[in-house]
Amino acid sequence: MRLTVVLATMAAVLTAGCRSPDARAEGPEITGRVVDSIVPREEALRRFREGLAPVDSLVGGAESRDALVAAFVRALGAADTAALAELAITPAEFAYLYYPTATQALPPYNLEPRLMWFMLFEQSNQGIRRALRRHGGGAMRLADYDCGGRQREGENTIHGPCVVRWVDQRGDTLAAPLLSRILERGGRHKVLSYANKLD
Repeated sequence: MRLTVVLATMAAVLTAGCRSPDARAEGPEITGRVVDSIVPREEALRRFREGLAPVDSLVGGAESRDALVAAFVRALGAADTAALAELAITPAEFAYLYYPTATQALPPYNLEPRLMWFMLFEQSNQGIRRALRRHGGGAMRLADYDCGGRQREGENTIHGPCVVRWVDQRGDTLAAPLLSRILERGGRHKVLSYANKLD
């Protein structure tokens, strides 16, 4: 599969705008809108959640951080954009599980949910595009990884950034900071952001 097709598929999966509970959605559209900083936080979150089915736990992902990173490496090596999308949090998980206790959403930052989701989504999308362009489509075997520290936010634990080491098809061991953050909640793990600094 050509890279352009891979990237188009990834974008389609990540930004599919559906409203059914079992479908993925990009979330509220913010392009062309001005964020109203006067709107109270609770009202801004209510507006963001409109059209998103409520969730009380992470769905999919993996039962451990080890399993999540391994699944990520397999999906990246196979350029499996559908699998990469399934490993990442959804707009509903962001709105109902992550945002309410996220550090940047609370004082003194008070980042508005539409803007925060937009920034998270765009940085993650750019990161996975870079990773696919540099390393996608080649055999990858996970060697190890290091996610550094962790931060507790309410019921969530945030891991990262994560440097991943893997063995490629030539037998060379490579390393790169391919995962910015991992979200852990209720015994499940999902990718919070694929952001990275790859060229």
